[in-house]
Amino acid sequence: MDYYSNQISKLIEELSRLPGIGTKTAQRLAFHIINLPEDRVAGLSNSIMEAKRNVRYCKHCLTLTDDELCPICSSPRRNKRQIMVVENPRDLAAYEKTGKYEGVYHVLHGAISPMLGIGPGDIKLKELMTRLQQEVDEVIIATNSSLEGEATAMYLSKLIKPAGIKVSRIASGIPVGGDLEYIDEVTLLRALEGRVEL
Repeated sequence: MDYYSNQISKLIEELSRLPGIGTKTAQRLAFHIINLPEDRVAGLSNSIMEAKRNVRYCKHCLTLTDDELCPICSSPRRNKRQIMVVENPRDLAAYEKTGKYEGVYHVLHGAISPMLGIGPGDIKLKELMTRLQQEVDEVIIATNSSLEGEATAMYLSKLIKPAGIKVSRIASGIPVGGDLEYIDEVTLLRALEGRVEL
């Protein structure tokens, strides 16, 4: 039995399809949106549509941006010879919150996972290898401490080391199975500072 009208049920259904949003949260959001002034709802709707139309991959690091280059890659103050490899843009944001990393990034948009059928060709490895043909002193592998993250780190290490580039892995401090986006800045900073060469 439906408790709500067709329009409300449809809104709740669409909101509940978002990651991390269950039915109860979707209901709260739906009623909040319905009770907003129409101009604020239009602003929210326009922001979603504009982001969908204009956001794309950064030409260098492949994070999400609305320009050709993201603010990090376009900054003259960043050390372009040090590349931190992360799984997704949320991990990049987590490290940026520490305010201490001065290099640039490369976003893989995933991790190797044979169980899920995700191989090296399914993530942004080819683009990383192209970047490594330029002057690069160090690649810091900052994939998650999950089975997939560790497999990706080992694969990257074996791929990059023959090129004579220093390869390091973020140190412990990140719990096994933990996702970088949920780790506090102090723990992330300690893991970065305590990285070890692979």
